[in-house]
Amino acid sequence: MRRGSSGLSFVIGVDKPAGPSSHDVVNRARRVFDERRIGHTGTLDPLASGALLLCVGPATRLSPYLQAHDKRYRFTVVFGEATETDDAAGAVTERGAVPDEVCDLSFAQGFVSRLAGTHQQVPPAYSAVKVGGERSYKAARAGRPIGLKPREVTVFEARLLGLDGGGGGRLPSWDIAVHVSKGTYVRSLARDIGQALGCPSHVGALRRTGVGAVTLDDCQELAALEQGRKPAVLDPAALLGYRVVEVPGDSLEAVRNGRALPAGAVVAALPPAPRGQGPPAPGEGAEAGEGASLRQGGEALPSLADGELVSAVTGAQLLGLFSYDAQARLLRPECVFSQGVDRG
Repeated sequence: MRRGSSGLSFVIGVDKPAGPSSHDVVNRARRVFDERRIGHTGTLDPLASGALLLCVGPATRLSPYLQAHDKRYRFTVVFGEATETDDAAGAVTERGAVPDEVCDLSFAQGFVSRLAGTHQQVPPAYSAVKVGGERSYKAARAGRPIGLKPREVTVFEARLLGLDGGGGGRLPSWDIAVHVSKGTYVRSLARDIGQALGCPSHVGALRRTGVGAVTLDDCQELAALEQGRKPAVLDPAALLGYRVVEVPGDSLEAVRNGRALPAGAVVAALPPAPRGQGPPAPGEGAEAGEGASLRQGGEALPSLADGELVSAVTGAQLLGLFSYDAQARLLRPECVFSQGVDRG
């Protein structure tokens, strides 16, 4: 039976199990909610588990705005073997001796801490990166891998959680926790660690522990949702990290119909913002000018900057995203929801 619109509109966090693909999770969620419009905000490999954000119903239009967040992972680097996919799911392509320092705790701790910084990283051949309209993993499966270009990524923090010296059939390995920028491939990070140490390596296990402000504590097991547990809806305004403007009752119809809103008609709050998405400091950017000043509890807030995106809300609903036009002193619609998105 073809699924249609369920009337649902929200964002949830799912703790994806290892095994199914992200698309498999989306298909299972479609059956749970009887809603065809469901999408995720960032692919997790089948081998990986952990935090996966799902947008349900009209909320799927928020996906492009939720894909730029930093990510947090815990993963295991296995030394001595490389694979075609750079993780344990692929066939072994190379074996090699493991340097003695890999099993030295002090060395491992220092090496991992020095991963923090900005790097040029080549994505794995088996990745969803598109080149000339073709997915890299499809070309690799066809035996004609694409030469992917390096891209700039940032490791904000890296910590060694544990070291296994191997033995008894086990290869040496490191357990690592990282906080990284959008677009960082942990499989490439594990591959490059081995290359820097002069031995083949791959990811043995991978778990995403956070997406932006969302942690595993905010996520539900998909099996529990399939058994009828009520979804724990996340606040999209908090996830987006933009400043929030409360729309007064006499402007709701105009906003729902996608019309511009005079900036002087709204008040603002400052939600916690993910890295790099906070509000501008006073004096930064183009000043909004008269009629665009914001106040909270009688306290003046930094004026809106030209082009700044804000989340427009009314009570328990996100109405849409608006961009400030400093010259016209208007909030212009970027992404509007006539139905609204549930804030939980």
